[in-house]
This record gives sequence, C-alpha cells and structure tokens, in this order.
Amino acid sequence: MTDTLHHATTTTATDQLPQVHLPRNTGMELDLDWVASVQANTSAIERRAATLPGRRSVKKSYQAAWLAKAITLIDLTTLAGDDTEGRVRRLCAKARQPVRADLLDALGLPPLTTGAVCVYHDMIEVAVEALEGTNIPVAAVSTGFPAGLSPFELRVKEIEMSVAAGADEIDIVISRRHVLTGNWQALYDEMKTFREACGEAHVKAILATGELGTLRNVAKASLVCMMAGADFIKTSTGKESVNATLPVSLTMIRAIRAFEARTGYKVGYKPAGGISKAKDALVYLSLMKEELGNRWLQPDLFRFGASSLLGDIERQLEHHVTGAYSAGWRHPMA
Repeated sequence: MTDTLHHATTTTATDQLPQVHLPRNTGMELDLDWVASVQANTSAIERRAATLPGRRSVKKSYQAAWLAKAITLIDLTTLAGDDTEGRVRRLCAKARQPVRADLLDALGLPPLTTGAVCVYHDMIEVAVEALEGTNIPVAAVSTGFPAGLSPFELRVKEIEMSVAAGADEIDIVISRRHVLTGNWQALYDEMKTFREACGEAHVKAILATGELGTLRNVAKASLVCMMAGADFIKTSTGKESVNATLPVSLTMIRAIRAFEARTGYKVGYKPAGGISKAKDALVYLSLMKEELGNRWLQPDLFRFGASSLLGDIERQLEHHVTGAYSAGWRHPMA
C-alpha cells in the first residue's frame, strides 16, 4: 500500500510542486470599461458546475493522495462566539498534526500540516504562540466581520491591529452595498485602502457571494477586488444563508483566469462555508486543476475555509488503511 500511495502521490497533481515565490498582486487602475463588459451566462455556468461531481474519478490510492493534498490547503477555522484560548490552542495542535501518526505511517506519508489557522482578532496572539516553530500562518478575520458594517476608520484600524498582533493573513469583508448599487469606484477604493493597511500581510477579500444577488455581480466584484490588489478572493464568511457553491466558484475562478491573462498576476481562491465532506474537497480540487492548472493546487494560491472538513478527510484516510469506517470521536478537531 505504501508503494502504491507513493506512486499516486508523485504522479498526480497532488505532488508538491517546487515552491516558486510569486510576485504579489500589486493591482492596477480601476478599469470601468472592463468591469462593464463582464458577463456571466448563468445557465451555462450552472450546467457546467452540475457535471463536476459526476466527473470525479480518482479512486483508492489516488484518492488518498488527493485527500492528503487537501489537508495542506485547509485554513483550519474557529469563528464562534464561545471561542476560548484553550479551544484555539487545541485547534493549533490539530493544525500541527492534522492526521494521526499511525495513519501517516501506514500510508507512507511524511508529516502534514494545514494551510493556516483562522481566528478572530482576540485570539491572534494565542494562535501565534501555539504555532511557534512551524511555518503555519495565522489568518485573522477583520473589518467588522461578518457584516462589514462598522465605521470605515474602525475597520482599517482593526486590520492594522491584527497585523501588529502577528497575523500573517487578513480576511476582510467587502461592503456588499457597493456591489448591489454598482458603485465600483467605492468598492475599489475600499479594497485598496484595506490592502494598504495590511502591509506585508496577505489579504483575502471575502465577497459574501450569497448576498450579491447574481453571478454577474460576483464576477464584477471579483475583478474589482483583484484590480485593487487582493491576494485572494474568497466566497463567504460562512455566516450567510448560502456560502460556497460550484457555480459561484466557477465564476470567481474564471475571473482569476481573466485577470492573470490581462496582468500576469496570479491571485488565490478560497471557497468557505458548507464544505464539510471529503468528496466535496475532491470536486473543488478537480475544478481548480481543470480551470487554472496544477499551480493553483498549492497553499499560496488555494485554501479551503473549513473546520469539520478535516475530520471527514481523516476518517476517509483511515478507511483507506483499514477498510472500515471509524467513529467520528476517533478524529477530534480540538
């Protein structure tokens, strides 16, 4: 089994590509003509998205290899009102060792870590301390998350305070009203200010796509945020009634592809909210591979915003090793 999985890992897109430092997206001037020309054929996008789950064909050792790759792309997240320092420390311990050592040994895999740990501002210092000695970045949600309706000056200050506290990445939320009213200049200016406040920390722009009304709005908002310098575009806060979906993902991914074709900058993508099953992760990975290529299967360009996803992936890996499904309590998140 070890030899088979090693072969699968080194002959599919799940293999680690050489990490080439990419130039950071510096953005561009707002091009309103480009924004106005953006279209989204909703029926065609939905038809294409509907075919994706049925086209997933990785099985057995190849599936295990893809799931191991998915673990390295998870922003392991806790954003609950009852978060405690103890919970965050336990979550960070899970990020450092997301899969039991006996399963890794049986699969012949090296130690894995998650892509990042994502927390509220008050938990940044706890997470930084708990992850000391690793390369796991700490991401913080900011700018009045999840609604983004606090005073603008406070939202900017919140970013600055999170960066000062040690956050490597900032997940900001845009003002949905700018999209819904077509005020693209206001959205661009807001995003540009947030990007500048982040300094060296990378910024993920959360579009809250479930509240934007149409896929055309999703496409236009994606483009404007990238023009303003977003390092990642992200679907959702996880608090909306509709979060990450395949049609929305396809729309945002194609906006990323168009932006790279025009500017040369590679921008990352993060689906978040509602992705809780290993089979869903495989669909998203296949979508990224087909639409953007293998380079977007690395954590500097793709993340899952999730928590329960990791538990199901670990359960599937145990099934691959033992042939039996285990109880959920064998794979605690924290």
